[in-house]
Amino acid sequence: MPKPTAPSLNDPRALLRHLYDVAVQRALPLHNTATSLPQPPRGRTLVLGAGKAGGAMAQAVEALWPADAPLSGLVVTRYHHTPPRPEGLPQRIEVVEASHPVPDAAGLAAAQRILQLTQGLTADDLVLCLISGGGSALLTLPCEGLTLEDKQRINRQLLESGAHIGEMNTVRKHLSAIKGGRLAAACAPARVVTLTISDVPGDDVSVIASGPTVADASTCAEALDILRRYGIDVPPTVRARLESGALETPKPGDPRLQGHAVELIATPQQSLEAAAEAARALGLNAVILSDEIEGESREVGKVHGALARSTALGRSSFQKPCVILSGGETTVTVRPRAEGQARGRGGRAGEFCLGLAQALGGQAGVWALAADTDGIDGVEDNAGALVTPDTLARAGEKGLKLTDHLARNDAYGFFEPIGDLVITGPTHTNVNDFRAVLVV
Repeated sequence: MPKPTAPSLNDPRALLRHLYDVAVQRALPLHNTATSLPQPPRGRTLVLGAGKAGGAMAQAVEALWPADAPLSGLVVTRYHHTPPRPEGLPQRIEVVEASHPVPDAAGLAAAQRILQLTQGLTADDLVLCLISGGGSALLTLPCEGLTLEDKQRINRQLLESGAHIGEMNTVRKHLSAIKGGRLAAACAPARVVTLTISDVPGDDVSVIASGPTVADASTCAEALDILRRYGIDVPPTVRARLESGALETPKPGDPRLQGHAVELIATPQQSLEAAAEAARALGLNAVILSDEIEGESREVGKVHGALARSTALGRSSFQKPCVILSGGETTVTVRPRAEGQARGRGGRAGEFCLGLAQALGGQAGVWALAADTDGIDGVEDNAGALVTPDTLARAGEKGLKLTDHLARNDAYGFFEPIGDLVITGPTHTNVNDFRAVLVV
């Protein structure tokens, strides 16, 4: 990605997009990997990985690893998320693609191959694991008694339930044969070094991609409680194995995981700080609310809207012109559809923007951008959306009613006709939600 060019304060849309681009660039693997790479071992180095940034992480390792040191492996990333290969860079790590957020047969095949590659490792070998957000769906290997179709159904229900990422991944770990530390356990006696890009609030490495190389403190009982709470069924044989603890994950202190290391090479906070620095360079006050904001997307949008409105009216402690930044991972609870009603389109960022626009009510002097840093909001082709002082007026001219779109979780259908979608294509990284509210 080329270095973002700073825009003028007179072009709020371009300014907000500039801040997003700066945040994304800060999280690109090639900029962050060199200082975290271990020394080549006496034996061989096997690279395994999964996530939306997997292709870019693999290329970063290939570019930085000594040319005379053995290097091979397999990484799975999302469809269309493998970056173009730089001219002259030899490919030593195989990259395959699979489905996200709902797993598919390609992800299953990749997970099976990755687990097979761990066979025959010795204490002289190094396993370099490249883990980023999205790896949980991409690294799909159901536990005994669970089919791929079961995993797909459970994943869809979790995504639509409003469960937060920690809850979803607690379930995923206990229904997997590779996540929740199981991949690292399979690598014994080789040393495992995990390089990870965080896409979760708090940067909990056991949550990122359901922690395939990290000990798991959650339990089968907790996974069962989450399934019950959200009304999600699993086959009776699998439920019985959860109840008995037969599907328990490797826990902290497991000897198979001793001596392993985890390096965070990019985090949401780092990207927010980069955006804040860029905003200050343009003469703006910049405030980072938090990189750990969770909750219903529309409600988080309303809170941001109330804060921006009070700032615009001179009733808050934030001095305008300013930009209010935040990150984290909000959720969308998909509402029941009326009979014959089309399914809404959109993701967390778009729904945040709907809630924000509703709260602002056309407030003068406020613009906003919310987008996922991987370039994809949910399963659509947009990263997110923009909100402007005339969003509601322009939507009204098109016959669009914001409350109707909120009712059916249809942010895409609201913002697309008025030209306010943010479309970037895959960014080859992922540090989760990025939100910037500009008040002038």
